[in-house]
Amino acid sequence: MAKIAIIGSGLVGRSWAISFARAGHDAFLWDSQAGAAEAAIGYIEKILPDLQANDLLRGSTPDQVLGRLHVAATPEEALKGAIYAQESTPERVEIKREVYAMLDAAADPDTILASSTTALLPSSFTEGLAGRARCIVAHPINPPYVIPAVEVVPAPWTSPEVARKTADLLRSIGHVPVVMQKELDGFLVNRLQGALLHEAFRLVADGYAGVEDIDACLRDGLALRWSFIGPFETIDLNAPGGVRDYVARYGPAFARIAEGAQPIAWTGAVLDKVEAERRAALPAAALAARTAWRDRRLMALAAHKQKASREIGN
Repeated sequence: MAKIAIIGSGLVGRSWAISFARAGHDAFLWDSQAGAAEAAIGYIEKILPDLQANDLLRGSTPDQVLGRLHVAATPEEALKGAIYAQESTPERVEIKREVYAMLDAAADPDTILASSTTALLPSSFTEGLAGRARCIVAHPINPPYVIPAVEVVPAPWTSPEVARKTADLLRSIGHVPVVMQKELDGFLVNRLQGALLHEAFRLVADGYAGVEDIDACLRDGLALRWSFIGPFETIDLNAPGGVRDYVARYGPAFARIAEGAQPIAWTGAVLDKVEAERRAALPAAALAARTAWRDRRLMALAAHKQKASREIGN
């Protein structure tokens, strides 16, 4: 097994540490804030029993996982000898540029430098680096220790070998790499999610439905099948003759719907309405508890999908 550097140990960084450590790698956590890496390991220790109960530690015990987590006093200590560095610092391009200049100078020449950035193009913070060919985005879906998909996004100068090695490493630790051929604002997940959210906000703003009914369409409807098949496979299975038959039957209706589906701003009266309905359903004081509940439900779903995949050999 190998050494992995975790640069930034907040919500995303600590989740990555779990993914690498339960797969047998030694994860060295460094954070610019004093005590943050230690706090991250303390958080991880608390949730490992739940992951073990759902058989999500890849055969490791909680003590074994904890034994693979290390606090690095400096970024140089975290990076020395690491084959891969996962950076999860604040989502500001000026911070990314500063961090990547430091990483490129301190890391071994062959260390892959991957960013967890949600919305910044890799070209926006790696262009001027001597080692820019080894820089890439590996954007997880939160929380990554229970949601396997990771967007792998190259900059125009990222080496194809770096993209391949990143995907191979992620796959080896139980993730599902989604490899983009070139960078695009929003990557893939947020462009898909954004399209749905645009329509959700519009439907509420125009008075067609309330927040809970929109959520029910996904939670108790579309998301049930989307949890194990994607939109293209869904339509392929929803017409007797497959995807071409589906498009012939329903394509004109969706084209007609799209003509009037213009995005709106997520501000003003519609935001007030959405927030009021959400706070009526879930007080702000209960957000943290509900987030923990969500993560436990995701663990149960991940365990179910893992078991089903083993049974059908897929």
